Amino acid sequence: MLPFTVNFKVSARTLTGALNAHNKAAVDWGWQGLIAYGCHSLVVVIDSNTAQTLQVLEKHKADVVKVKWARENYHHNIGSPYSLRLASADVNGKIIVWDVAAGVAQCEIQEHAKPIQDVQWLWNQDASRDLLLAIHPPNYIVLWNADTGTKLWKKSYADNILSFSFDPFDPSHLTLLTSEGIVFISDFSPSKPPSGPGKKVYISSPHSSPAHNKLAAATGAKKALNKVKILITQEKPSAEFITLNDCLQLAYLPSKRNHMLLLYPREILILDLEVNQTVGVIAIERTGVPFLQVIPCFQRDGLFCLHENGCITLRVRRSYNSIFTTSNEEPDPDPVQELTYDLRSQCDAIRVTKTVRPFSMVCCPVNENAAALIVSDGRVMIWELKSAVCNRNSRSSSSGVSPLYSPVSFCGIPVGVLQSKLPDLSLDNMIGQSAIAGEEHPKGPVLQEVHLRFLLTGLLSGLPSPQFAIRMCPPLTTKNIKVYQPLLAVGTSNGSVLVYHLTSGLLHKELSVHSCEVKGIEWTSLTGFLSFATSTPNNMGLVRNELQLVDLPTGRSIAFRGERGNDESPIEMIKVSHLKQYLAVVFKDKPLELWDVRTCTILREMSKNFPAITALEWSPSHNLKSLRKKQLATREAMARQTVVSDTELSIVESSVISLLQEAESKSELSQNISAREHFVFTDNDGQVYHLTVEGNSVKDSARIPPDGSMGSITCIAWKGDTLVLGDMDGNLNFWDLKGRVSRGIPTHRSWVRKIRFAPGKGNQKLIAMYSDGAEVWDTKEVQMVSSLRSGRNVTFRVLDVDWCTSDKVILASDDGCIRVLEMSMKSTCFRMDEQELTEPVWCPYLLVPRASLALKAFLLHQPWNGQYSLDISQVDYPENEEIKNLLQEQLNSLSNDIKKLLLDPEFTLLQRCLLVSRLYGDESELHFWTVAAHYLHSLSQEKPVGTPGSKETVPRGKVNNPLDICYDILCENAYFQKFQLERVNLQEVKRSTYDHTRKCTDQLLLLGQTDRAVQLLLETSADNQHYYCDSLKACLVTTVTSSGPSQSTIKLVATNMIANGKLAEGVQLLCLIDKAADACRYLQTYGEWNRAAWLAKVRLSSEECADVLKRWVDHLCSPQVNQKSKALLVLLSLGCFFSVAETLHSMRHFDRAALFVEACLKYGAVGVTEDTEKLISAIYADYARSLKNLGFKQGAVLFASKAGAAGRDLLNELESPRQEQTEE
Repeated sequence: MLPFTVNFKVSARTLTGALNAHNKAAVDWGWQGLIAYGCHSLVVVIDSNTAQTLQVLEKHKADVVKVKWARENYHHNIGSPYSLRLASADVNGKIIVWDVAAGVAQCEIQEHAKPIQDVQWLWNQDASRDLLLAIHPPNYIVLWNADTGTKLWKKSYADNILSFSFDPFDPSHLTLLTSEGIVFISDFSPSKPPSGPGKKVYISSPHSSPAHNKLAAATGAKKALNKVKILITQEKPSAEFITLNDCLQLAYLPSKRNHMLLLYPREILILDLEVNQTVGVIAIERTGVPFLQVIPCFQRDGLFCLHENGCITLRVRRSYNSIFTTSNEEPDPDPVQELTYDLRSQCDAIRVTKTVRPFSMVCCPVNENAAALIVSDGRVMIWELKSAVCNRNSRSSSSGVSPLYSPVSFCGIPVGVLQSKLPDLSLDNMIGQSAIAGEEHPKGPVLQEVHLRFLLTGLLSGLPSPQFAIRMCPPLTTKNIKVYQPLLAVGTSNGSVLVYHLTSGLLHKELSVHSCEVKGIEWTSLTGFLSFATSTPNNMGLVRNELQLVDLPTGRSIAFRGERGNDESPIEMIKVSHLKQYLAVVFKDKPLELWDVRTCTILREMSKNFPAITALEWSPSHNLKSLRKKQLATREAMARQTVVSDTELSIVESSVISLLQEAESKSELSQNISAREHFVFTDNDGQVYHLTVEGNSVKDSARIPPDGSMGSITCIAWKGDTLVLGDMDGNLNFWDLKGRVSRGIPTHRSWVRKIRFAPGKGNQKLIAMYSDGAEVWDTKEVQMVSSLRSGRNVTFRVLDVDWCTSDKVILASDDGCIRVLEMSMKSTCFRMDEQELTEPVWCPYLLVPRASLALKAFLLHQPWNGQYSLDISQVDYPENEEIKNLLQEQLNSLSNDIKKLLLDPEFTLLQRCLLVSRLYGDESELHFWTVAAHYLHSLSQEKPVGTPGSKETVPRGKVNNPLDICYDILCENAYFQKFQLERVNLQEVKRSTYDHTRKCTDQLLLLGQTDRAVQLLLETSADNQHYYCDSLKACLVTTVTSSGPSQSTIKLVATNMIANGKLAEGVQLLCLIDKAADACRYLQTYGEWNRAAWLAKVRLSSEECADVLKRWVDHLCSPQVNQKSKALLVLLSLGCFFSVAETLHSMRHFDRAALFVEACLKYGAVGVTEDTEKLISAIYADYARSLKNLGFKQGAVLFASKAGAAGRDLLNELESPRQEQTEE
């Protein structure tokens, strides 16, 4: 075995190019950090950190229109491991669910043969993770089990459905965007199709609104804002209003409940669904660039917007606050209540042309701090958001926009100024929460103003659009094994030559060589090639021929034929001889030229009466053997010249000697000795000529008459003693030169475009290319090995073929891709773990399930043996070396910032859990640890030290650093109430019809804002049918405060109302007499669980509220609802930490339970009693067992020893093999 390694293993792969118009929306960024996008009928998977292609999935027969990664919001263990699941849908209505790592299709789904409009994985229920909802045109929604491919239910609607969006806060709410309007579905469930046609609403055109003249003088602007009403009506409005078709997109805001955005080319509307009313407009001025797409954020109230020029902007909601009015402005008497989104950052635009335009954008779902732009030419640009702290003095520049502040906490826990943190980890670690109206920002030195900017951190470019001329570099031999690189040269239609490195699939060099389409390439050595291009012919049929000799290491290119080339007959082909000494240049209507490649001189231009050439090939035979003796002499001379001993000769890699080894002919050059070589060609009549070239003499040596069975010969291939001819009619003629027999075989495939032998000694395989595909033949046996036909087994047309190695072929096709395939020419996806990557990729999903979970435990339970280390060999993990090396590679691929955090002793356990859940892209962990960290920290701060026994505490009063409002019901009550009040004020300002006013009144009454509600009730005009009713209600509300019998009457009326189906009205009456707790109970009885929780949080004392929420928890845990993961979060927000640990243990989430218990003990949040002791040791023992199953011995020992009595047996079991080893 040689003492060094050169990687020349080439795996089957596909190099992709420009996209198709159908692929426009086919892109998704998964929780695992991988981006998938459609390219024609392929699905390409790339890593977002290193911008490397990891996988190309090929099975669709038509263009891909949608791709969606499965969500990761479930508890991962050995039974349900981290895996890469992706659904892709195509124009013909087929959906394929992939196991991306293995590159295999798990399931194929087909309903109709029309393009799928939208697909989404259901993420909300704990029962099944395999459900996929799809829109099958024109108007069906179908729920599929994506594991088995079975259809669970199907439902049709009246209008054509364009897309849909799930309410992130309530999984039973689904909204469809149709060609006519919007359909709200409120009873979506996986078990049965929605009943009824849904609630249909129409939208009147926003363009009738003066949204564009918003920038008028202040008074005008206010009036204009009040007119921007997008009326949502139940009955169909008149035709001039309906312009919904220009609504590009509909999406719920994940950052706050019941808000939705509608995207139009020139404005974004924010609707509040409780009152069906526009509460915010983001409009573009007349000169601005229209929107294409918008992605609302979860962690902060922000929007990523993509514009038609490829520019991505981030807009963040402005907070209204007294501290933001700068001195030179007068404070506004009535602060305009408006959701304003300020532009905070934008990236550079791209150059948009007819063929190059932005397709779509995706945003990182885990951290929301990066966006990827997919461009129609196959480029993927990854923009990352970076934050920079700026000093207070530079404020004036920011044009009156309120500043953004960095958050107080990092990874869920407030940190000091000096503690290490990584603000760019995620959006919520970059910028703090927007303050709610009337709430002061906490002042102090901790508050730092930040600016955001986009940075291009990844760029992946595809192949240019076809045509292609491809040529693989000379094959690997024992002589060039030290320097060999598998390079493929691709000539393109714009005149440049791209050189790809086929072990990594990356672009090695892009050389601008020609000014017109490259027609052919021939390598002259491993580091140089000749390429030719011809311009379009003029009216006399003459062109400009360009023939360039390119040196790859330097990129230098020289005109090989010097001044020749203008206004002459086009070059048909160039052929370099076997020893790379001579070059034959064949023209269309001009005699052959023979050149010396080594000196760039012409040897012979044939005479005018020389026959026209249809095909030409150099012979592999030459007289080099007889020149060996002379050569030895030259070798010795060279050895003396360079003062290198003969033994060292093989090691020295000076360019002279490596060239000498690569083609021995070069050594004769110094003595002006040339080996004799031969070539054959055919003329129009099919006669075969044989010529000999030696030095500068060309001799005609033999002619063979034409074969009667062959038509006009189009190509020749020669290897060893086999010569193969192909003709216009698809016949192949195999000549055995030794046995002097020929054999003709009709393939019935029309014109043979090209035939080429495979490299490798004694390898007699041959590839033939036809106008409709390609075939591989074995010339020894004279039989076909494999065949590929356009339209039959593939959708693309083959443009060019070549051999990559002795057993792999390369096909360039008209879908802009270049495929490296096995000899069978079956399109295959590869296993991702077999692939050679130039840069390591952090993706634990690629490891085997046991290893990825063991790696997680290794990161979470630092330090090991009192040492913080990222070296896995330090711990007792008796797995085989290969897996250990893979784990170590994963650890090494982490960025230095992340490594620094993981190794920091001050980085707490909770922060570590949050960081690891981000690294793994584990959705359920991320939410669990965010809420857990928040409440463990805030409750431990409030609790008096003296009472460690009090099991549960409830937060009170003013909240300093509240939980983000995107967690909705889980937020602190005080913060939640403030948010609801701000919201109802906004609704009130924006109301335009009686309907809206009525809804506002209802909200105000529930919130206890009686004075404001009475004002609104008295606004009802006398000609309104509800005038009398509303007036009486106003009287009732004002007088209700008097106690006594009135209360009992009202209570009686309320209960009667509720019993007779008027639930909302009854609840309102109960709230009037401060019986909100009863109201909550009624709501829960009638199944309005979310409404009850909302009411409890805004009206009840913390103890009463906790009772209501605990009842809700029991409901969520019941088997028919089965939303235990949500119940856990509610328990966390109530501070019932012991119940959380119990529930986790009962759900068999041992890892999370063990970590949670450790965190609780650190914070003293769980009192130490017998019950808790028992539970804790049970959790530790079970966790130790699960670590033992992963083969992670040291972790198992650690937790078994913590478990006390419960873990004793396990500990003995783990210790005993150790003792045996030591005894041996």
